Amino acid sequence: MKKRDLGNTGIQVSEIGFGAWQLGNEKDWGKMRDEEAIELVNKAVESGCDFFDTAPNYGSGKSEELIGQALKDKRDQVVISSKCGHHPNDEQDFDPERLMVSVEDSLRRLQTDYLDSLLLHNPPFESLNSNSPQFEVLEKLKQQGKVRAYGASVDTGKEMNELLHKTDSQIIEVMFNIFHQEPADAIQSAQKHGVGVIAKVPLDSGWLTGKYDATSRFGGIRSRWSVEEIERRGELVKQVQRIIGNDQSMVQAALQYILSYTGVSTVIPGARDIEQFKHNLSASEGDLSLETKGELEDLWEAEIKDSNLAW
Repeated sequence: MKKRDLGNTGIQVSEIGFGAWQLGNEKDWGKMRDEEAIELVNKAVESGCDFFDTAPNYGSGKSEELIGQALKDKRDQVVISSKCGHHPNDEQDFDPERLMVSVEDSLRRLQTDYLDSLLLHNPPFESLNSNSPQFEVLEKLKQQGKVRAYGASVDTGKEMNELLHKTDSQIIEVMFNIFHQEPADAIQSAQKHGVGVIAKVPLDSGWLTGKYDATSRFGGIRSRWSVEEIERRGELVKQVQRIIGNDQSMVQAALQYILSYTGVSTVIPGARDIEQFKHNLSASEGDLSLETKGELEDLWEAEIKDSNLAW
């Protein structure tokens, strides 16, 4: 597994990380036994993956619990990133006292006394500055040794730039994929600032696996898409497939597109089983051609950039 620097934190991470939203999250991802989840995490470590991204509201805290059980004897081998602000009951509350309690609860569930990375979980834009009480909490936790590095998880380049210029964030997690290329310039800026970048939603909630098309219909959290949005995405998937050809999987191409940006430290696709995880991991075995990358960027410029493609 290839490694990359997590900005200037002094931490190195596997370029393919492990997004753990699915662990213990039957509502959005379907049933997975605890034993299967723990085995999946252990297999990931054995395969060279050492970066694990979770949050208190993933599976109502179950994701953190399962990661804690799986990694308690491997803590020195892995990098754990969690979040605060979205609570196990799905309530969003960035009150400083709630954040402090949230982090203590995360440490307990994860069976560790420190987090390598702590991120505000999609906080209000007005809090993205060093004078906000939220960032004062993050700095306090770092001074206490409970957090090695901190930042925020956001969705846009605009939010990234606010963090880069108005906070001491060392890490930023941002939504970035073939269908959501808007943060690209901010990612390059983060690299110049020595800030590590975690790329979230890399497969666009499953669309960039190639398994969905214009006729697909969804339940759970994916029911947010209208029929018209599904049909549009289906057409875009066809165009991506045409660009990458039939000799490479869409998953590999989608992850390699993100990793073609040297400012990205790690990408965090989810996986429900070891086969999906191995497929994700295979993206680390090659590189996307400059020609293909250019065509994918042209697709975004022509078809997506100036329109609303809600994630």
